[in-house]
Amino acid sequence: MAEEAKPLLIKRYASRRLYNTETSDYVTLEDIASFIRQGREVQIVDLKSGDDLTRQYLLQIIAEHESRGENVLPVDVLTDLVRSYTTQAQSVVPQFLAASFEMLREGQSKMMENFATFPPVPGFEALQRQQEAFLKTLMSGWGAAVGTAPEAGGEGAGGREELDAIKKQLAELQSKLSKL
Repeated sequence: MAEEAKPLLIKRYASRRLYNTETSDYVTLEDIASFIRQGREVQIVDLKSGDDLTRQYLLQIIAEHESRGENVLPVDVLTDLVRSYTTQAQSVVPQFLAASFEMLREGQSKMMENFATFPPVPGFEALQRQQEAFLKTLMSGWGAAVGTAPEAGGEGAGGREELDAIKKQLAELQSKLSKL
């Protein structure tokens, strides 16, 4: 359990390459972002000087996502952040942001807990089976082996009918798309 609380140590070499000390391989910024999304704490240090570079790399990850059009931070917020570096608000902003994100995380957790308590939606299982059958058909080469396509959910003729209905809908969609 102590191992899980310990942050994943990433070392930056003089060549600016990032080295994952846990798996003994090089990683990219996107890999680091993925670790963080999975709930891992990450610490990035300069191998030579020992300086903690975590903040610098986290800001770089955010900047790259924002520059790709994955805008999470509104311009007003970014402007206020820049202003906070030159005002007395600088001492209050970190605590405010930390508290705000903590409230957001708690709200998301509660929402997911509440969502799990909703009664099942009628017909949802049938819709889910249709979707699974569609994906199986799609993955099997668009029906290259139509006679050997797997039955949806092992339901025999009922699964075959659903599969045929999905194929018909797909053909209709393709027809409409070709007309456009």
